[in-house]
Amino acid sequence: MTDDRSSTSLDESERYPSARKAKKHLPLWQETILLLAIAIVLAVVIKAFFVQAFYIPSESMEPGLVKNDRILVEKTSYWFGGTPQRGDVVVFKDPGGWLSPEEDAGPSNPIGQLMAKIGLYPSGGHLVKRVIGVAGDTIHCCDNKGRILVNGHPLDENSYIKKTPGMSCNGPMTTTCNWTAGPVPEGTVFVMGDNRDNSDDSTMHLCEPKIRDCVPDPYVPVSDVVGKVFMLLWPGSRFHVLHRPADFAGIPAPSSASSSSNSSGSHDGP
Repeated sequence: MTDDRSSTSLDESERYPSARKAKKHLPLWQETILLLAIAIVLAVVIKAFFVQAFYIPSESMEPGLVKNDRILVEKTSYWFGGTPQRGDVVVFKDPGGWLSPEEDAGPSNPIGQLMAKIGLYPSGGHLVKRVIGVAGDTIHCCDNKGRILVNGHPLDENSYIKKTPGMSCNGPMTTTCNWTAGPVPEGTVFVMGDNRDNSDDSTMHLCEPKIRDCVPDPYVPVSDVVGKVFMLLWPGSRFHVLHRPADFAGIPAPSSASSSSNSSGSHDGP
């Protein structure tokens, strides 16, 4: 009996050698490389489809977003036919000639450039502005209170724009407070910075007579929009989630704006 039991135990050990041997682990250096590779792949996938980090290249979005702030942009809002909405703060590729060489540069060191490519560091060559008008909209500056009108509807923007002393209206970058843009072409948006007295935005590219060295194309192709800014990530003391201002909720559809635009002379500011 004893010999049979020993023979059975021996047969099982030969058949299942893993039962006698401890499972082997990868060396620490190999585990580290594997984990790093997985992290890079995940970063690339997340950057391509979901979230990407950027930095604010100028003072044009003050007071809410300050130069060199780190922000996160989500891309899912514009999936499946979704498009930027009025009031969204968006990141978009330079349509051509909007950025200075300094603002267009991005990371200067090789490590930063590599990390930017895989989405682990903010990249350059992009602008951050607020969408004011979408396809079909007519934007007019300004009514007798200095407010921007979209399809005849005045925007109360005091909650997010920067008011510079002496600024007589909310659209002064054209050097006049009496201009009209639109209707916005299909597939494009009209954008403005929140720092209305210091923003190279759509109003600058209306190319009013007094604007020099102007690229005459005020509209940003929706295809150039990377996504919507949803979070100010750094500095931590100002960390917050961004929301679309309620001011844009009452804007009428473009089709009902014609009668309002015909009477825009009564809204003209200084």
